[in-house]
Amino acid sequence: MLNPEIYQSPFSWRYGSDEMRYIWSEKNKRKLWRKLWVALAQVQVEYGLVTKAQIEELQKFAGALDLERSLEIESEIHHDLMAELLAFAEQCPTAGGILHLGATSMDIEDNTDAIRLRQSLIIILNTLHGLLLQLADFINKFAEIPVMAFTHLQPAEPTTLGYRFAFYAQDLMADWQLLTDIYHQIKGKGFKGAVGTGASYAELIGLQNYRGFEQKLADILALPFFPISNQTYPRRQDYQALSSLAGMGSTLYKLSFDLRILQSPPIGELSEPFGKKQVGSSAMPFKRNPIQAEKVNSLARNLAQMPLTAWHNAAHSLLERTLDDSANRRSLLPEAFLSSDEILRTCAKMVSGLKINTKAIQKNMAVYAPFSSTERLMMALAGSGANRQELHARIREHALNAWESVQSGRPNPLAHLISNDPEFTQYFSPEELQKLMTVEEYFGVASQQARVLSEQIRRLLTSSAALPSLKDYNWTA
Repeated sequence: MLNPEIYQSPFSWRYGSDEMRYIWSEKNKRKLWRKLWVALAQVQVEYGLVTKAQIEELQKFAGALDLERSLEIESEIHHDLMAELLAFAEQCPTAGGILHLGATSMDIEDNTDAIRLRQSLIIILNTLHGLLLQLADFINKFAEIPVMAFTHLQPAEPTTLGYRFAFYAQDLMADWQLLTDIYHQIKGKGFKGAVGTGASYAELIGLQNYRGFEQKLADILALPFFPISNQTYPRRQDYQALSSLAGMGSTLYKLSFDLRILQSPPIGELSEPFGKKQVGSSAMPFKRNPIQAEKVNSLARNLAQMPLTAWHNAAHSLLERTLDDSANRRSLLPEAFLSSDEILRTCAKMVSGLKINTKAIQKNMAVYAPFSSTERLMMALAGSGANRQELHARIREHALNAWESVQSGRPNPLAHLISNDPEFTQYFSPEELQKLMTVEEYFGVASQQARVLSEQIRRLLTSSAALPSLKDYNWTA
């Protein structure tokens, strides 16, 4: 909730879903800490270190957070995890003394972060799944609708609307596959103590029992552990996760940037949803600014920088661990996922509500398509014996005259100029030349390939393993 009395990050209330915000909340973090302490004690029962009565007491109070008390303790000791541990211990008079037995702070914090990475990727993958299905429908529906393609932001040749969006979807499908792999690769630190050797636990339960002890914890938490760590899990894991999010961000950045161009009035072929009461400008009431696409570009631009910080955290974690990543990770990880969450949700909203201006599409084709027909015309004339270089010069002369006419707001006369030029009518009749200048279907394999990709997306999403669910972890409220 927005508190107007103090600064709050826009991610606290403006960007991202409540579900993603909860994952990175203090409440979820501290509940996970407590669940990890309970899980540790639960396994230690089997080694005679904890009694069943103590476990029952810990389980009874595991969800009874007292943040006010925790913060009061933290103000004195300046250690947030230790403060939560002491607050939990105060609630459990018979079991508080065995909490955190053998552990170091990062046994709790890093396993919690690994779980939150997985929880966050579940939301990302589910939203991305829906967006890909939307794009598959869009691509199939508009696979044969001709539109002008642009290179160097100049009209080039026809393509189809479905094929244009297939380009974004192809990249997004690769993002889906990579993020799915990343989800399955996420691991916790495990319970390995101060420098990752597990010495403290081995001392308590016996070295011969240590591997089985840690595996039991992995099973309880439904979280695989790195076989080797130091005081933390490898910070390279954060870098890989954030790089994959940034890669998806680049795909959706391009989609949104292209939409900003295509919905500008001079082209005007597409437009994002615009509410009846939505205000585009405080000064110009007629404006319909592309604020959704601009928001995506703004957030994705910031997201692109985040892997660099994660890279430094990984590379600069000296020897068995330094603390110079701790402060930035408190905002880096949640804001990377909240940015990605907002970007995905906004793009899904834009695609589902995209307005297609067929009149603008037809107008742009009428104005610019005749120019692109010159390639097809040259190939046909050269195949009939005409001199290719002389053809190029003659067509260029007509094209420049036609462009001047278009610039003056008159219809494009290029087809008329070509079909009445004796240099060309000696090879083809005016009717044949007119037909060669008709390029509404001059888009090669675009429509077929668009439909192929649409089907590939559907096959991928239906043949993939079932999407993970937050319920699989049973960690959230």
